[in-house]
Amino acid sequence: MSDLQKPSRRAFLRGSAAAAAGTLGAAASAGTPDPLITELQDWTSGLGDGVDATPYGMPIEFEKDVVRRTVPWLTADPISSINFTPIHALDGTITPQGCAFERHHSGAIELRKEDYRLMINGLVDRPLVFSYADLERFPREQHVYFCECAANTGMEWAGAQLNGAQYTHGMIHNMEYTGVSLRTLLEEAGLDAAGDLGDKWVYVEGADASSNGRSIPMEKALDDVLVAFKANGEALRMEHGYPVRLVVPGWEGNMWVKWLRRIEVTDMAVQSREETSKYTDVLEDGTARKWTWVMDAKSVITSPSPQAPITHGHGPLVITGLAWSGQGKITRVDVSRDGGVTWETARLAAPGTDKALTRFYLDIDWQGEEMLLQSRAMDETGYIQPTKEQLREVRGLNSIYHNNCIQTWHVTPEGVTENVEVS
Repeated sequence: MSDLQKPSRRAFLRGSAAAAAGTLGAAASAGTPDPLITELQDWTSGLGDGVDATPYGMPIEFEKDVVRRTVPWLTADPISSINFTPIHALDGTITPQGCAFERHHSGAIELRKEDYRLMINGLVDRPLVFSYADLERFPREQHVYFCECAANTGMEWAGAQLNGAQYTHGMIHNMEYTGVSLRTLLEEAGLDAAGDLGDKWVYVEGADASSNGRSIPMEKALDDVLVAFKANGEALRMEHGYPVRLVVPGWEGNMWVKWLRRIEVTDMAVQSREETSKYTDVLEDGTARKWTWVMDAKSVITSPSPQAPITHGHGPLVITGLAWSGQGKITRVDVSRDGGVTWETARLAAPGTDKALTRFYLDIDWQGEEMLLQSRAMDETGYIQPTKEQLREVRGLNSIYHNNCIQTWHVTPEGVTENVEVS
């Protein structure tokens, strides 16, 4: 082709724009004026807010539906309850603190930094008490981790229950935490008195009325556990444990003790309420699995989903969702449009990060066909997210916690999306 025959970049862009308009149906027809372009609008004819109108920036009113929500009948009282992250309305992977789910056992408490104290005692060389200012003087780390309640998706064991990704999978958030490694603080107190660390534990508790005490094996405590005082670059919110919380990467959220006040080195698990009568997995025969701390690989399509139906008509459609694993990095996510009969490999927005959310996308051309949407995550250990039937074969129907089954959304020709079960 000669230079005269080659299309110019400008001509190519014009052609691409025309093709896109025809495909998307988003642009106004030629010759039909769009009043949002041709007429003077209020926002162009006056002055806006000054820089001091909102000293702490808040979401614009047009996004007021992007909020945490509760299920009123789920618990007897909102003081010991949970709300859900609006994952259907978010993109990327970082959860804004104001949207990140809450789980309280006796309500969120107000505790000033100046009044904060953290004790380390038990089998240590030097029992110590740290103030908030003391913690700020230790070397800091920043890591992005997901926090998932063990009961996330728990209502779905017996069948499709809650009609929205926010409700089925919204007990999760993903934030950048700043703090001091627990190893550093334990070493400051000294561990010689503990002797062989292979069979030792730490017992952690919070300053709220429930204390929510949990036992953590010493191996995990010395690995990647963080005593955190910042999230997403700012102070923790009250509902997330201000001023200091524990971060236990990849493990169930109940172990991420908020308002952290005490860490005791022990020679056995304490067997607290939260690790005996609660947060165990009851099997078909009535026996219970204990110490099932790790959150296995899991994923969910966030759009389309019941709270994010298809409203733009036929043409290009972005299917997107989240995947995560407490065992490490997500390496691959597959998406099915026919209830698991066939699978397509989705595009990861970025390489998987250790024990953090990964965003995935599948770009398709949708022409109104019915779909049974599913996603299936795989992590770096080779683990593949199971179907609900596969989980039931092992654990029966008595469980609440650690449901990491494949989720199905039914999409109608009109774009309406509903929670269904395809096992």
